[in-house]
Amino acid sequence: MQSILSSWFVQGMVKATSDMWLKGWDERNGGNISLRLLEDEVAPFKSDFVAAPRHIELSQPAPLLANCWFLVTGSGKFFRNVQLDPADSLVLLQVSEDGKSYKIHWGLVNGGVPTSELASHFQSHSVRKQLTNGTDRVIMHCHATNFMALSYVLELDAASFTRQLWEGSTECLVVFPDGVGIVPWMVPGTDGIGEKTAEQMKSHSIVLWPFHGIFGAGPTLDETFGLIDTAEKSSEVLVKVISMGGMKQTITTQELIALGKRFGVNPWQEALHLDKRNVA
Repeated sequence: MQSILSSWFVQGMVKATSDMWLKGWDERNGGNISLRLLEDEVAPFKSDFVAAPRHIELSQPAPLLANCWFLVTGSGKFFRNVQLDPADSLVLLQVSEDGKSYKIHWGLVNGGVPTSELASHFQSHSVRKQLTNGTDRVIMHCHATNFMALSYVLELDAASFTRQLWEGSTECLVVFPDGVGIVPWMVPGTDGIGEKTAEQMKSHSIVLWPFHGIFGAGPTLDETFGLIDTAEKSSEVLVKVISMGGMKQTITTQELIALGKRFGVNPWQEALHLDKRNVA
């Protein structure tokens, strides 16, 4: 019988965490990922489950995720070490029928609990699951270096921040036409920052945590990684452009409109027509 360690979801998480660490986005135990799984994806591996699953109460009930399965990175686990011992660094859990708790069925073999950002993940999963009719199954948080750096020098206005990322790399408008949401700086690992992030996730698949990092949502691990990677690439370009004295020319509004039409996406209008707001 196939081991859960060879399942597509464990192997996918190993690749994602390794790639993110190699990118320099997840120093030490920075960052966390959660992947929502379907019952039939989990069922073939139930022989690997622990006999007596641990039961843990949620700080914030998640009724919209009742009975859902998740593969999540563990609290305090280093992304660079997930590939060495996935059973120690990852955890497979199922939310209870009332959405108020969860049971740990596999993983964290040396003890521990899921990421301290689990509440934030679940709040965003609840929003994205409804918004995309179940398509979005991944929430990914990391400390993307250049994206985070921009939060110190650009105005923390979502439309303005989005517009500058769109101009930083042509593909950005195509990859995240819904733009970037921004929450105020808040203490991580709290229900409060989870609520603010989930509120932004109603309109944006990327959310900036100023001076901290990025939250991204998507249908697969690869798609969500690619979303963050695209935003980070544009951020790197902008960091270099700003360091060289700023833009002397850029993509125009009309060109962005043409780009959206060519690729069949509907750009966030507030960022697209930023000039009408008189925001620098």
